[in-house]
Formats: sequence, C-alpha cells, structure tokens
Amino acid sequence: MTSLSSWIENKLLQLNVTETMDKQNGFSRLSFTKEEKAAHVQFEKIASELGLNVHQDAAGNTWAVWEVDHSAPTIALGSHLDTVDSGGGYDGTAGVLTALAAIRELKRSKFIPKKNIAVICFISEESARFGISTIGSKAITGKLNKQELSTMKDRDGVSVQQAITAYGIDFHSIDQAVIPIESLECFIELHIEQGTTLENAGASIGIVKGIACPVRLKVTAEGMANHTGTTPMNRRKDAFVAIAPLVTFVQAEALKVNETSEQPLVATVSTISLKPNAMNVIPGRVELGIDIRSVDDELKRNFAEKIKSYCSEINNKDGVTIEFTTLVDNDSVLLEDTMHDKLLQASESLGYQTISMNSGAGHDVMNMAANWPSGLIFIPCKDGISHHPAEYAAINDLEKGTRVIANFLQVEAGN
Repeated sequence: MTSLSSWIENKLLQLNVTETMDKQNGFSRLSFTKEEKAAHVQFEKIASELGLNVHQDAAGNTWAVWEVDHSAPTIALGSHLDTVDSGGGYDGTAGVLTALAAIRELKRSKFIPKKNIAVICFISEESARFGISTIGSKAITGKLNKQELSTMKDRDGVSVQQAITAYGIDFHSIDQAVIPIESLECFIELHIEQGTTLENAGASIGIVKGIACPVRLKVTAEGMANHTGTTPMNRRKDAFVAIAPLVTFVQAEALKVNETSEQPLVATVSTISLKPNAMNVIPGRVELGIDIRSVDDELKRNFAEKIKSYCSEINNKDGVTIEFTTLVDNDSVLLEDTMHDKLLQASESLGYQTISMNSGAGHDVMNMAANWPSGLIFIPCKDGISHHPAEYAAINDLEKGTRVIANFLQVEAGN
C-alpha cells in the first residue's frame, strides 16, 4: 500500500468518526446534528494538519483554504459529510477526502500554486432529515429560500430553524454565506457514482457532462372508505384498485422510451400514502409520488404528460377520481464543456480508463455550476450500491480520484 493509500484509509475513518468502515447499520449523520458536527470537526483537524486556514461560514459550511495570494483567483473543491439514515461512509465523504488528499500530495511534491485552493465541506447536502437538499451550497450561491426553509420540520417535529440554532448557527444570518462571483474561479466535486456505469465499462474515472434533475408528480386517487366485510365487490369505490395499474404503466412505458431515445430516462413510483390504512377498511384515498429523471428535459416532460393522459383515462372509473399535480419540474444541469474536457485530460494523461457520462443523482455541484465553471468526477462504487450500509469504494479508486484532482490543480494553479 502506498503512503497516499495509507493516508486515505486512515483519514476515511477519521472523517467518518469511526474505527471501522464495516458498520452493520451504516452511518447516520443527518443535517445539523451533533453527528454531522463531529465529522466537520474532524475535517477541521485534518485541514489544520495540512496547514490550511479553516473557518466556518454563516450557513455552517466549513472552509479549508490554501491561501498563497489574497488577490489571486481561488479554485474550489469539495463535497459533504452528512448522510441519510443508515447510509454509507463514502457518499460525499469521498469528495471531501480526495480534495484534502490532493492538497497533501501537492504539498509533499513541493508544488507552489499560483492560485488559492479551497476545500469546502458543505453542510446538509442530503434531504433525509428535512426534505430539502444541498442547503450549504444553496446558501453560498444565493439559491437558499430562507422563508421556505423556515417551514420545514423533521419527523420528530423539529424545525430547520431549531436544528440550525442547536448546531450553533444564527438562522437569521445564514444568507450572509453568499459569496461574490469573483470569489471563485471554478469548482470541482468528486463523488462515488452511485450506479454501475463505470463498473460495466471497466473504467476507473467518469467525467460528468450533465445532471438529470427530476420532474416529480403527485397522483391522488379519491374513492370511498368502507367496510371490507360488508361492502359487495361490485359496489366499491376502492382508490387503491383504481390507481394500482399506474405503477406498472410507469415501469412499462419508461422501458419503451429507453428503446428509442438517445438519452436514458428513469421513472419510479417511489412513495405511497394509503388511507385509512386499516385491515378492515377499503382504501378511500391513495397518493402516489413519481420521480422522473433524464438529462433530456423535453423527454422527461413528455413522459410526465404521458402519465397525465393515462390518469385522465382512468379518472372516474368505478367512481374513483384521479388528480394529477406537478410538485417539482427542474431543468437538468449541463456542466461546462471546458471544465469537462480539462478533467478528462487530467484523468487520461494519468493512463486511467476514463469515460464521459451523466449523473442520475443530484449533488452540490449543481448549485455551484450556476455561478462558476464546475466539474464533477465519478469513481466506482461496488455494485452501484449507495445510501446503504453496503456502500463501498476501494481505496485504490479513491487514490486515483485524488491523483486526477491533483493533476488538474497542477495545470490550473501552476505556471
């Protein structure tokens, strides 16, 4: 094992605040909890060991800066350390770790950058606690809606404002985390792929071209609750029976679309709320949540219209009404071509098998890309498993990701 590999292995444990990555129940570092704070404290310790200047901004993002000239441009790197419930120790952590590791490698090689290099450990990237994602990067880029945020509560009834205050941040000042456009030159994030494209291609590195942001729908079936034992089968208004065919429709139609479309599309009936949800009561109301993603915005919106048309067809069947609501309709994020090409070159020049690809999951880089040229690097994760205790990325792949970042920095921050 190389010196870099040993360092990465050690600091992976440190950032996860653990003695072993083999955790049966995974890691639970939800937004603005003491567990997330503990991970940020470890980030500060590692950054300080590397001689970086550390500070926390008004939103709770932790910055570690290799400052060589206050007037020079700054290249930013980073990701997050929070997790979902019982998640893995690589999602987000890999990006923070490899950014720090790249700076370590440059310092060990006596490299003197001509530009400042900042590592941002974003706060609260996951939506697992409050249903809103990427709070830290939204705050930096001016995308955070503080009024909307103030209405959010977790499953225990704790509001975002209460959680932020308990974390040690002034909720009323979080919008002061916004930084001017001229503060950064560009931004790079490394992440585990959370899929199997790299594994299937036998590639070590993926350079992302676009991020498939979702269209999200709510479909509500309104029937009539009644006694399961006394209501004749031909007199029922069963909301569940009426809406159930939509589940297989979404699956089958998505498969059909992918047979002919240039860009892939995925569609999932991913949530269900059934009322009254009692064994002896016919379901009177059912809500389904549908998530549709593709980097081709027209494709995903056309698919949403297809679902809407199908809902119209089954509306009022057996006396059950079907209502269709669009909850989210976000344009996909296309990352800048120049950054993509530079990262591709940085990887290929090291001899790594590298492919261009898209991301089906969202990341902090989506927000950063609105303000600065931004790039996203993927490394493989075993069997594409993520948000699960079995999530795993090999130390060798983390090392390769580190060297790609370091190579990019040598070119962009050097002579």
